[in-house]
Amino acid sequence: MKRIKYILLLAVVALLPLRMSASGGHGDGGQLNIPEIVLEHLADAYEWHIATYDDRHISIPLPIIVRSANTGEWHFCTAHTLPEGFFFDAGHHGKIYEKMADGTAVRPIDLSMTKNVVQIWIVVAVLITVFLSCARWYRKRDAKSAAPRGFVGMMEMLVMSINDDVIKASIGEKHYRRYAPYLLTVFFFIFTCNLIGLIPIFPGGANVTGNINITLFLAVCTMLAINLFGNKEYWKEIFWPDVPLFLKAYPVPIMPVIELFGVFTKPFALMIRLFANMMAGHAVILSFTCVIFLGWSMGAGFGMGLNVFSVLMMLFMNCLEVLVAFVQAYVFTMLSSVFIGLAHQEGHHGN
Repeated sequence: MKRIKYILLLAVVALLPLRMSASGGHGDGGQLNIPEIVLEHLADAYEWHIATYDDRHISIPLPIIVRSANTGEWHFCTAHTLPEGFFFDAGHHGKIYEKMADGTAVRPIDLSMTKNVVQIWIVVAVLITVFLSCARWYRKRDAKSAAPRGFVGMMEMLVMSINDDVIKASIGEKHYRRYAPYLLTVFFFIFTCNLIGLIPIFPGGANVTGNINITLFLAVCTMLAINLFGNKEYWKEIFWPDVPLFLKAYPVPIMPVIELFGVFTKPFALMIRLFANMMAGHAVILSFTCVIFLGWSMGAGFGMGLNVFSVLMMLFMNCLEVLVAFVQAYVFTMLSSVFIGLAHQEGHHGN
């Protein structure tokens, strides 16, 4: 019975921010604007929105740092104290623009601490705390100490599983050590971002891995790791593969062009896979949540019927997203390891 009470309490806490936001997310005629609510929660912002109640926004202001294109001065402010001449452009996802003297609008240098940036720093703080606490346990133990238990044991199991079964198996025992720190960092960063993003209230709820800029940066890091440290055999397979001469030189170098194109499609696939899966999961959960309030706006009968369906689907999607949070981090790390391993393949010599 106590467990049921805890589950109901968590459900109320999870739905409260969206319920309050839904009360202010109506379009014309008082209709609930579900796409607007979903996109608002998925987008980055210059403040951490908590809820909207009676058209009043409850939010945490974040520091805005912009450089004026007119005067060259730096401005430090918040979303509520934006300097004259600056404005939020709804046509460009709410980004800050500056109105010039000739009437045009330009994008100033923007180093603001947006919602996603703050969420990243929260994730970094969590990871530093977790790994320093684990390192402290290993530093204090001696040779006669038992194997780690509890949280430290779980972290060791997870680290060794990713290191041995993914990184070492994909790259090979000869080269995996130099890439293990990067790949383990990427795995735990993505995994932690995904988990914290499922928390509906502060300090969670930001859609970090559902932001294509973040996934682009991670994909570029993997691309650099592949191409900066690839061996001679890797580049030979790109520009002079072991295929008939007419496929790689005359009259058109078909295979080198295809292989060179693959240098860019691999990180592109990493970027799109992570971005699309995480954004879609958040959008589905938010949509099912909004259906609850849409049903009640249509009447008690619709409300009761849609409530049962939406709550069940929302709980199912949340449980599924916990699994997806791990799977997406695992897949990104695995594919990165495979691509790096292909850059260290040994030469094939015929008889």
